[in-house]
Amino acid sequence: MKSLRLMGIGLLVVIPFLTMKAQKALTPQDLQAWKRITTRVISDDGQWVGAVFTPWRGDAEVQVFSSAGKQVQTYSPAGEVMFSASSNYALIKKVPALALIDSLKLKKTKKNRMPMDELVIRNLKSGSEWTIDSLKGYRLAEEGEWLAYQRTRKDSSLVVASLDGKKKYVLPSASVYGFAKEKAALYFVTKDTVKGKPGMYVWRAEAPQPVLVKEGKGVFVQPAFDKAGNKLAFLYTDNKKEKDYTLSLWISENGGESRELINRTTAGLPNGWVLSPNQPLNFSDDASRLFLGTAPAPLQKDTTILAENRPNVQVWNWDEPVQYTVQNYNVKRDLKKSYAAVYWMNNNKLIQISDEELPNSQLPVKGMGDWAIISTSKPYSVSSMWEGRTRSDYYKVSLATGERTLIAKADYTSYRLSPAAKYASSYSQTDSCWYAINLTDNRKIRLTTPQSFPAWDEESDYPDYPRPHGSAGWTKDDSAILIYDRYDIWSFDPEGKKAPVKLTKNGRDSKVSYRRINLDREQEYVDLSKPVMMAGFNEKDKTTGIYRAKLSASENPTLLVGGSYNFGNVVKAKGADKYIYTRENYEVFPDIWATDASFKKSVQLTQGIRQQEPYIWGTAELISWTSLDGKALEGVIYKPANFDPNKKYPMIVNFYERNSETLHAYHMPEAHRSTIDYSMYLSNGYIVFNPDVRYRDGYPGESCYNCVMPGISEVLSRGYVDAKRIGAQGHSWGGYQVAYLATRTGLFAAIESGAPVVNMFSAYGGIRWGSGLARSFQYEHTQSRLGATPWSDPRRYYENSPLFLMDKVVTPILIMHNDQDGHVPWYQGIEYFVALKRLGKPAWMLNYTGEPHWPTKTPNKLDFQIRMKQFFDHFLKGEPMPKWMKEGVPAVKQPFELGY
Repeated sequence: MKSLRLMGIGLLVVIPFLTMKAQKALTPQDLQAWKRITTRVISDDGQWVGAVFTPWRGDAEVQVFSSAGKQVQTYSPAGEVMFSASSNYALIKKVPALALIDSLKLKKTKKNRMPMDELVIRNLKSGSEWTIDSLKGYRLAEEGEWLAYQRTRKDSSLVVASLDGKKKYVLPSASVYGFAKEKAALYFVTKDTVKGKPGMYVWRAEAPQPVLVKEGKGVFVQPAFDKAGNKLAFLYTDNKKEKDYTLSLWISENGGESRELINRTTAGLPNGWVLSPNQPLNFSDDASRLFLGTAPAPLQKDTTILAENRPNVQVWNWDEPVQYTVQNYNVKRDLKKSYAAVYWMNNNKLIQISDEELPNSQLPVKGMGDWAIISTSKPYSVSSMWEGRTRSDYYKVSLATGERTLIAKADYTSYRLSPAAKYASSYSQTDSCWYAINLTDNRKIRLTTPQSFPAWDEESDYPDYPRPHGSAGWTKDDSAILIYDRYDIWSFDPEGKKAPVKLTKNGRDSKVSYRRINLDREQEYVDLSKPVMMAGFNEKDKTTGIYRAKLSASENPTLLVGGSYNFGNVVKAKGADKYIYTRENYEVFPDIWATDASFKKSVQLTQGIRQQEPYIWGTAELISWTSLDGKALEGVIYKPANFDPNKKYPMIVNFYERNSETLHAYHMPEAHRSTIDYSMYLSNGYIVFNPDVRYRDGYPGESCYNCVMPGISEVLSRGYVDAKRIGAQGHSWGGYQVAYLATRTGLFAAIESGAPVVNMFSAYGGIRWGSGLARSFQYEHTQSRLGATPWSDPRRYYENSPLFLMDKVVTPILIMHNDQDGHVPWYQGIEYFVALKRLGKPAWMLNYTGEPHWPTKTPNKLDFQIRMKQFFDHFLKGEPMPKWMKEGVPAVKQPFELGY
């Protein structure tokens, strides 16, 4: 399909017209080659835009545009693009072609003989370029036009070059290097004794002779400049085995080498503790404080006992705070755990902030403010096993003295520190209220009540306390906190003295949900003196527009750009009122558009939509019906572009929970890991139906049946679906639901059920190996929605478990469940398959060995899509049964043939 694009004020109209060229159906192989935009960047002056188009497998390409719409250059294969702070240069990393890499791997080429990347530096004004070949790595200065890079795989010289290529400083080989944030200052560590002494150096553009900061052949870690590049802190040790680090500071104005600030004997460091090499060092915004990590000295193994003579046993304790499986999953992380501390430059004082008793810390934004918050959930962690949440004790800590004060005890609320560190605030799910704690006098102020402000998800259907809609942030100096309800943004006085103000006046009345778009990640507060940009989701027509309002007072936000699309991915140029954004719907690829602050004139830059032209595409349509228990429901019907209402189509029902809000979402073609690809099935003559499901506590299976089946009946009443050729497909929670439906109806001609739970009794007692968590909370309080334990209400577990009704199944079933699934126990899939096999019912099971909850490797995802399509094509379109379905793939032949 081609289209003519006409621009109006804040509106874009697309008028499609058909090409004469015949269109074809998508194949699984086509999905792999499909390119999506993985990077969108705009230069600081707003004049240039870069995009990376990346296929699921194949060669990515970089496209560079002027924001006026001209495509400047395309680089392929290439994987990265960025702009200099001056906006005068673009840097593009070119990579070897995938076909070349594959061919060399087949020839067993050694890694050190493989081709390397290249870096292209393009002058955006003149169009001239220079290239760095055999690229090992590089860093671009955030300020100034400087680049540091290394070539070849061996320890190579570090080169600092001006972006015009006219100045180059060749430094010794470096193991670590990096620029300061606001200055062309570079640190680097070298062991090269040929060109000078080994150690840490600083290079500065204004004085390019490297300065030795600390001499040493040991280990340097966590180097960090302050933002101005005038101070450099780092950890160092000569003892490579014990790694007993010291912390040193270099100050440019002092000249010479650094001085040691902290070692394990420094006052303020807990007895037996050391400096942690695993925690980054960070200066406060004004460089008056240095935040660091500390930890107990590492445990040492008893070297007098042979490892083979030491028993290897896990001891699980019934009342240990954290379940052993969680401990075991996190053991590598916990062995590197660090605890926050701060060093004051003015008085050379070290303050320990958190420790093993109170391990969790929240530090003030940019390191400024008087307080930090520390907390622990250890006394209450056992109950989190089944509650799915935990209580915590919270303390405020004076950053100046380390004094701790309890501010909340055994509290389910997850308090967060405000930007100016004057308050701790959060939503309490247990009473549906927002609270703020004044950190000066420890007063707890209730900001909302359930009667005065509906802060929670009004449509929650979990057997649990509903979650909040969240916060848009704080205003300057913590003068107000901005809180969302379902539709609007409200301003609340954290002291509770002033009445709340609804800043977006018309959200609830117009059924538009406004959410702030953060255009400046470095600004910690919301500046209400300036216009605020928002995304607005319309619940009625499911569109998302871009709005703007000056929220210093209550007003109706102004729609900048809208229509039957989802608009998003808004990025503002750092130094100009220039923007890029995407717009999409099912038929329109989310290409990049450029505009100014008015959004009245937008220019399309990328042309990803052209990938669709050779293929039969489709349309999306919202429909509604009523569930068997009287709930109003919506869903989306996807039809082929060449849809004929007089034909009878096969249909696949695919769903999870509620997806009608994605009506205008573009479904990026992909060899998906867990679901059908809508575009491929539509182009192959299928209709796809995605119904919403609303649940009743304790009856997830029945709720699914009550919602989905009348939705299918609504579609059938329209006359274009063949009732004998309907399939269903779902994964994980969706896999459970289609497995349940198979026990209640014979309507489906084929079902693919991925990673399903079929036995809620055995699943309740299982472990989510991807986190180590026990699964009990999921059944009592979250997605599985039983709202009870197996011993308090075993009937719910029985009635919602498909396993106990396998004799009712008449539908052929394809199961996909992998042996390393960390979400749903693999044995659920085995129980499912064995029961069907025992009953002599047609069933197949795919196990992508070594894969988790879904295939992650590209060949496995493609294989899954091929087999699933063959499965549905056979039962819904009468295609021949493939060999793997007819004969299987015996274990002795599995390494040699695929069966299709």
